[in-house]
Amino acid sequence: MKECKLSECGLSYAVVSIMGPQSSGKSTLLNSLFCTNFREMDAFKGRHDVLVFRSQTTKGIWMAKCIGIEPCTLVMDLEGTDGRERGEDDTAFEKQSALFALAISDIVLINMWCHDIGREQAANKPLLKTVFQVMMRLFSPRKTTLLFVIRDKTKTPLENLEPVLREDIQKIWDSVPKPEAHKETPLSEFFNVEVVALSSFEEKEEQFKEQVANLRQQFYHSIAPGGLAGDRRGVVPASGFSFSAQEIWKVIKENKDLDLPAHKVMVATVRCEEIANEKYDLFAANKDWCQLEEAVQSGPISGFGKKLNSLLTARLSEYDAEATYFDEGVRSAKQKQLQEKLFQLVQPAFQIVLGHIRSGILDKFKAAFDKALNGGEGFSSAANKCVESYMAQFDEGCADVVIEIASWDTSKVREKLQRDIDAHVISVRASKMSELVSSYEEKLKEALSGPVETILDGANSDTWPSIRKLLNRETQSAVSGFSAELTRFDMDEQTKKNMIVSLEDYAKGVIEAKAREEAGRVLIRMKDRFMTLFSHDSDSMPRIWTGKEDIRAITKSARSACLKLLSVMAVIRLDDDDDMYDIEKTLTVALADSSSSSVKDKSITAVEPLASSTWAQIPPSKTLITPVQCKSLWRQFKMETEYSVSQAISAQEANNRNSNWLPPPWAIVALVILGFNEFMTLLRNPLYLGVIFVGYLLIKALWAQLDITGEFRNGALPGIISLSSKFVPTIMNLIRKLAEEGQNPATNNPRRNPSKSNRSAGSVTPSSASSSVTSMANGTEYTNPSKYE
Repeated sequence: MKECKLSECGLSYAVVSIMGPQSSGKSTLLNSLFCTNFREMDAFKGRHDVLVFRSQTTKGIWMAKCIGIEPCTLVMDLEGTDGRERGEDDTAFEKQSALFALAISDIVLINMWCHDIGREQAANKPLLKTVFQVMMRLFSPRKTTLLFVIRDKTKTPLENLEPVLREDIQKIWDSVPKPEAHKETPLSEFFNVEVVALSSFEEKEEQFKEQVANLRQQFYHSIAPGGLAGDRRGVVPASGFSFSAQEIWKVIKENKDLDLPAHKVMVATVRCEEIANEKYDLFAANKDWCQLEEAVQSGPISGFGKKLNSLLTARLSEYDAEATYFDEGVRSAKQKQLQEKLFQLVQPAFQIVLGHIRSGILDKFKAAFDKALNGGEGFSSAANKCVESYMAQFDEGCADVVIEIASWDTSKVREKLQRDIDAHVISVRASKMSELVSSYEEKLKEALSGPVETILDGANSDTWPSIRKLLNRETQSAVSGFSAELTRFDMDEQTKKNMIVSLEDYAKGVIEAKAREEAGRVLIRMKDRFMTLFSHDSDSMPRIWTGKEDIRAITKSARSACLKLLSVMAVIRLDDDDDMYDIEKTLTVALADSSSSSVKDKSITAVEPLASSTWAQIPPSKTLITPVQCKSLWRQFKMETEYSVSQAISAQEANNRNSNWLPPPWAIVALVILGFNEFMTLLRNPLYLGVIFVGYLLIKALWAQLDITGEFRNGALPGIISLSSKFVPTIMNLIRKLAEEGQNPATNNPRRNPSKSNRSAGSVTPSSASSSVTSMANGTEYTNPSKYE
C-alpha cells in the first residue's frame, strides 16, 4: 500500500475482484485486463499432465494494483470455487472470501463458462448462491456491480445468451432464503448486473485480446457518475483501506454478521484518530512551536498570535486533507478533539503571554500615573488619561497575541487588568487623600493646640469667645485650601462636603482634646494661679508680709480667680449658644466662702447644686468636669492652699511681734511707780545688777536654744511637752559650754591681767550663749543649727 501510495488517493480509487470456478482463467483474464502479474496455470501441464489437470493455482486472496488505469484501481484475485483441494463440503472459505469481496469491492467479476448458461448443474450456480447468501449478511450494503464475464463464447450471439443468463440469475436470487425485511426486495436493489462475453484465449487469442482491450476501457473512470462502479455508498477513504480490509476479514473469520455502516464509522474513528494523533505529535515536536513556547517564559513576543495561528492552521489543514473522505461526523468529531488538544497544548503559553502583557501594562500605567501626579496634573485628569491610554495599549497587545482559530476570550484578563488599575487608582487616591487630610489636620493641630493651651492657661470671661474666634479663623483658612485641593480629585459634591465637615470636626476635636487635657491639670493650674496672685502684688513683685496686708481679702480674691478658672474649664463652649451656661455663678454660690447670713440660710434650705454628675441643661459630651468633681477639686484645692495662707498669717504675726518689743505705756508707768523701791535698792547695792545681767543672759540663751517661739507656734500643749523634753539637755549643754569657755582663756593667754581675763571670760560666756540668735532687718528670727546637736 505504501509503494503504490494508496493513502494519497482519498476516495479516488476503485476495488475490483474476480470470482469463478477453479482453473477458469481468472488470473489470465486479470493479467490481460489490468496488466497485473498474478500467477497463472501452466496450460501445457494442465492439458497433458492428468495429475495437475485443473489444479489450484491461486490460493487464498491476492491483490495487485492495475497499471495504466485512472483512478487508482486495486484488483483482488480470489481462490477458485469447486476446487478439489478443499473438497466438496468445505465451502466455508468460499463464503468468507465472497463476503469479503462483496464488502470491499466496487466491481465483482463473475467468471463463467459459456456452456454453463442455461444448465441446471452449471458450475456457476453454487457460486451465485454463495454470493447472494452472504449478501444477506451485510447490513445496509452498498450497491455492487456484478460483471458476468462469459468465457469461450460460442457462435450464439450475446443478445441471445444474456436473457437466459439473467433469467438464471433471477431464479437463483428468488431461491435464496432472505430476511423478513428483504423478502420482496428485487435483485436490482443490491446489484447492478452487467454481462460481457469473451472469445477463447487459446483458440482465438487475438480476438480475445481485442475484446479485453475494449473491456478495459470501461474501467477508466469507473467511479465517475455513470461509470461501471456502483453507487459507492460507504466507501472507505484510501488511507483507511488497509485497516478496513483487515477488520472486515477479522469479523468474517469470526463468523459474525458484517455491519458495513458501523464498520465504516469504526474505520473512520480509528483512522481519524491516528491522523489526529500524528498531527498532534508533529505539532508538539515542531521546532517553531518549541521556540515560541520557550521564548514566552521570558516575556511577550511580537506576532505571537499570527505565528501560532499559522502553525495550528497548518496542522489542522493537514488533518482535513488526510481525513476528508472519512465519515463526516467522525471526521468533524476527531478534528474537534485534535483542535481541543492543540488548544490545551498552546493555551498555557497564550495565558503566559497575556499575563506578561497585563503585568507590563500595569507597571507602565503605575509609572505614568505617578509621573503625571508628580508633574502637578490633576488626579482625575491623570487617572482618566492614563487608564484610557494603557487600556488601549492592552487591546493592541491582545490583538497581537490572539489566535484567530481559537477565538479565545481575553475579556477576563482585560477585566482583571481593569480591576488592578482601578484598585491602584483607588489606592493612590486613598493615599493622596490621606496625605492631604493628614497635612491639613497637622496644620490645624499646630495652629490650634499651642494658642488654645495659652488661652486656657489665662482663663477668664473671654476665654471661650477667643477660642471660638481662633477656631473659626483657622478652620476657614484650612477649609479654603482644602477645598481647592479637592478640586483635583473627581468626587461628587456630597463626598466633598462630608470631607470638609470631617476636617471641621477634627478642628473642634483638637480643641476638645486640648481642653480635656487641660481639664485634667486644672488643680495644678488653680494652685499655680492662687500662688501667683497670693504671693505677688499687682506689680508681680513678691509680696512681703509686713503686717499691713489684708490676708483675708487677698486670699478671697485669689480663690475667686481660681474659681473662675474652674468654671471656665468645667464645660466646652465652642458654640455661641454655649455662653448661656453660667457655671461660675453656680460654683460661686456653692463653693465661695461667704459670711453673710443670707447665704448661710440659703445653703441650709436649698438643694446642694453640686450633688450631681451632670450640669443642668448641658449635654455630657460638652462636660469636662462634672459638678461632683468640681466640689472635690475645690476641697482639695483649699486643703493644699491653706498652708500658704497660714504661713502668711504666721509671718505677719511674727513681724508684728518683732516690731512691737516695748511694753505698752501704761505698763511702763506702772513699772516706774511700783518698781521705785527696787530701783533704789539696786542703786544702793550694784552687785544685784551683775546678778540680774547674768540671769538675763542665761534666760536669753535658753530662749534661743529651746526656740520657744517656734515650739509654741503649733499650739500650747505640744509646745510645753516639747520644751519639757528638751529643757534638761539644754541646761546641761549650756553648763558644759560655759565650763569649756572658762578653761580656754587660761590656757591660751597666761600672761594676761587677771582682772582683764575675768572680764573677758565674763563677756565670752554670754556671747557664746547668745550667739545662736541673730536678728535680721525684717524682724525674722533664724536659729543656729547647734540647737539640734
